[in-house]
Amino acid sequence: MRAAIEAALSDGSWGRYHGPHCENLQARLAAYHGCKHVVLCASGTAAVELALRGLQVGDGNEVVMAGYDFKGNFQDVLVLGARPVLVDLDRDNCNIDASQVEAAIGPATRAIIVSHLHGGMVDMPAIMQIAQRTGVAVLEDACQVPGATVCGRIAGTWGDVGVLSFGGSKLLSAGRGGAFLTNNADVVQRARLYSHRGNEAYPLSELQAAVLLPQLDKLDVSNRRRTDNVAHLQATIGDRAGLRVFANALSDTSPGYYKLGFQYDGESFDGLSRDGFVAAIRAEGIAMDAGFRALHAIHSSRRYRKMGDLPIATDADQRVVVLHHPVLSGSAGDVDQIVVALDKVAQSATMIRERAAGN
Repeated sequence: MRAAIEAALSDGSWGRYHGPHCENLQARLAAYHGCKHVVLCASGTAAVELALRGLQVGDGNEVVMAGYDFKGNFQDVLVLGARPVLVDLDRDNCNIDASQVEAAIGPATRAIIVSHLHGGMVDMPAIMQIAQRTGVAVLEDACQVPGATVCGRIAGTWGDVGVLSFGGSKLLSAGRGGAFLTNNADVVQRARLYSHRGNEAYPLSELQAAVLLPQLDKLDVSNRRRTDNVAHLQATIGDRAGLRVFANALSDTSPGYYKLGFQYDGESFDGLSRDGFVAAIRAEGIAMDAGFRALHAIHSSRRYRKMGDLPIATDADQRVVVLHHPVLSGSAGDVDQIVVALDKVAQSATMIRERAAGN
């Protein structure tokens, strides 16, 4: 990556409006994903908005999505004048439950947003069957899982549009940036009509593209390393109570593991709160955080429609914790340190809880 930056600085391509690096990245991403069109942009959030515009989502439409998702996706729907329709989650991996999607589709539904989160992968064959029956478009958010596979197919290539993020902590990172993938030229044209205003309003720079290209070369190898380390971690954790790893029932499926999700049970840690647990694990040098907030927990009910009480999404709001990918990219010894930290926190849970309570 250093060589790519130095070369871009040396030949002056880093500062061009239109240079070789963005064109090369578009071609490489298209070939990697087997798609016709790649539109680069300033962020994954911008890519979701542009993709939705390309799918003709607008005033009065509805977009079905999980009750637990990145809040930027929810806000992108609102920006377009549409309304999110929230459905509950798969109990095993806290991603959207495909079996509940069709009931949420109504006359105003224009699209379904499907996000693969925290090592959980959504049943895309089932989602696409629903989309074909109902005539609703699918936006597949693969921002956390570049290079991952779902039922033998690369994530982001199942839907009408796929979205990638190149944010500062992502598996492919340029500090900022994103892209959407599609085989539909009309989607691209609509997005470009919105984003081109004399020049590109939401650009990815030539220097960012130059940095991403060598990372793309290593993506498959890096994903395999993380997958092996997650398998080692699961085998080492075994049946320890209190943390249940997100599980996938789909065959021929391999997550990219930007984050590894767990469902946390405080009772197994002597009543230690999730925030207390996360603080204790981070104090041991392990990059673990609470998950997202459930969308219905942080937005006014006037902004969305929801299918029932969303009990699993509500539970995820309180119980999900996520392990960040750098430790999963290391050695087996690095992974073993996670288990050491977990055991230490478990043994000290009562003391940690009492200190937090001021006792």
